[in-house]
Parts: sequence; structure tokens; C-alpha cells
Amino acid sequence: MKKVLFVVLAFFFVSVCKGDEKSDKVKQLFDKISSEIKAQYAPDRRVKTYEPFLEFTKDGIILRGSTTEPEAKKALLKAIADNKLNVADSMKVLPDPSLGDKIYGITALSVINFRYGPDYDAESATQTVMGTPLRILEKKGGWTRAVTPEGYIAWVTSGSIQPMNEAEYMTWSTSPRLIITTYYTLFRESPSESAAVVMDGVMGNIVRADGESGDYYKVILPNGKSAFVPKVHATCFEKWIDSRNPTQTNIINTARQFVGFPYMWAGTSIKAMDCSGFTKTTYYLNGLILERDASQQARFGDSISVANNFAALQTGDLLFFGSKATKEKRERISHVGIYIGNGEFIHSATSVRINSLLPEAANYYEGSTRLVRVRRIITQIDKIEGEGILTIKNHPWYFPKK
Repeated sequence: MKKVLFVVLAFFFVSVCKGDEKSDKVKQLFDKISSEIKAQYAPDRRVKTYEPFLEFTKDGIILRGSTTEPEAKKALLKAIADNKLNVADSMKVLPDPSLGDKIYGITALSVINFRYGPDYDAESATQTVMGTPLRILEKKGGWTRAVTPEGYIAWVTSGSIQPMNEAEYMTWSTSPRLIITTYYTLFRESPSESAAVVMDGVMGNIVRADGESGDYYKVILPNGKSAFVPKVHATCFEKWIDSRNPTQTNIINTARQFVGFPYMWAGTSIKAMDCSGFTKTTYYLNGLILERDASQQARFGDSISVANNFAALQTGDLLFFGSKATKEKRERISHVGIYIGNGEFIHSATSVRINSLLPEAANYYEGSTRLVRVRRIITQIDKIEGEGILTIKNHPWYFPKK
């Protein structure tokens, strides 16, 4: 009896090992195929999603995961078939069909934090402020993957977004709106300083207008709740948009408002901001939407020479720091600031501060030797459809056609 049992167990373990070996080979081949397709169709996780994986079950192998690129999935399935892998397709093309028509969203809190994965341990990616329009891609547990107006893709806690169908989104986007124009404010239950707080607000937040009461505007927040905000803290969004004039002087005046404000990785709000979040926020408050990261912002605008002791630079130009390209390595952009003249620039590093590019200056920035390139933004507004340097006024997510 013991001998029979030993033979059965030995056969079982040999079968399992052979099965594991076969699975490993399939997985290795799949990973190789998948990485090649990712490099071709979705090399940058910030703007394109491509996350396929194989699930090995007792009934066979299933292709799982998701992508925003239909052509990437098509190429993957063809490669799987060409390599004669017996795999059942269950990979989603985003937005996830299970969302139904709730693929629109509005940032529902004063500031919300996005991450690269659906977990609090995942790396921070970016932020959006209340009223920012979003596109919802999928949900997992208590997390939602969404796209920001500049095309950045990341995960956020589901309660931070108000999901909408197209009709609800159009109602929100075509209704009279207000924008918060002070640093910080409080939305209250009634038009009184002693009323209970409903939510906090920061500069750049957008809410729906719903009437007036004395010194207060009545508003509708993205989550549908009514609240009141002091009139001195807000103004008509449409009029504000029409008043935006992103001149060199206006850009620098806005940037100077945040001197001393704290640095935070992935921050893009006045609560805290990283280097590209600072430039993005400054230009946003002047009616422009920049790409999210410094390396993305560096791709747009007119290229300006840094020769002759920076003589060609003008106020408002973006300065990009990092490492220049070599035969072995590509150019790397890791920091950005805004030029303010006379060799000085303003940027977010530890906090928002003013430094100089000139070695003899008392406020000399030690990283000045890493200046890679300079871009002039205001000459290239709305030149490339859908990306680059866009005006809020012409962005279809903020102002969709009725």
C-alpha cells in the first residue's frame, strides 16, 4: 500500500513540475511578446495604459488586464496566435464596458491625489482640483483610474470623483460656474461665517452657480450638495476665462504669489506643488493647460538659446534642468522653473523660491550647470490640437459644445 501511494505521489509531483515548467516557458514567451508591443504602442505609462497578464487555471490560460490602446491588444492577440499559444481572451479595452455610460467625471474635492496604482502604497502621480473634468477608465475596489485634461492617466480613490453620464456632464459643464480666486476658502451650509463647513476650497476650484444670498454665492458642489461661499472669494468662471491674458508680466506676478509655499512630489495645487506642478498651476491660473511633467513640458514651445550669458531669455520662459544627451544616454529632464529676468528664475525646490543662474549671485542655484534647454510657451498656445499648450477656453472638456 505504501509503495502504491509513493508511486502515485511521485507521478503527481512530476506532473506538477512539468506543468509548472510549461507555464514558466509560456509566461516567459508572453512577457517577451508583451514588452515588445508595449514599447511600440504604449511606452509611456503616464499617457497610455497597457497592462496585460496571463492567468493560469485548471481549465486553461486566460489573457487578463487592460489597455487604452485597441491596436496594442490586436497586435498582442496576433502574436499569441502566431506563436500557437492557446490563450482565451478576457483583456479589457478601456474605458471598461462595465462602467456603462458613467465614463465622465468631475473632481469632487478641493484637491485630490492620483497614484500610479490602485493602492495607498503606490507612487504619487499628480493632483487635480475641484471642478476639473476627467474621463473615467475603470474601477477596482475603492479606486478609479481616470484621465486628466492634459491626458495624464492614474488612479484615485473613487470617492474623490463624481462620476457622470454624458447628459449629467453636459449639464454641469454648460451651467453657469464660479471659480475660487482666493488662496483658501470654506464652503458652508448657510450664508454665515458661523455655519457648519461642508468642504474646503482652494484657488482654481470650479463649482456651479446657484444664486446669491447677501454677501454669499449659493453653489452646487460636484457631489451635488448645496453650499455657500463668500462673494469676495469667487467670480464668474466664464468671465474669469475671458479675462485671462498670459503675458510675461501676468505669469510672473502669479508665480510670485506662491513664494514660500511647500514642495510636494506630485503636487499640482496651491496646497503644495512639485517643480512642474508649480509651472502648471501658474499657467493654469493664467488660462493655460500645460503637460503634467517637466519632461513633457520640455517638448513644447519655441526653443531658446542659452548662449551669451542668457541674453536671449525672456520673462516667462521655462528653464529645464537635467542631463544632456550623450552617445550612451538620452537627454533627461528632471526639473523646471520660470525665468523672471536678470539671470533669476522662480521654481519649486523644497519650497517655491527665487534663485539665480549667475555664479556670482548670492542666491545662485547650484543646479544651474544642469540647465538643458529653454522653451518659450506663450508663442505656441493652441498650436497643436489636443496636446502641448492649450487654453482652458478652447479645451472641449471644460467647454463642451452644447
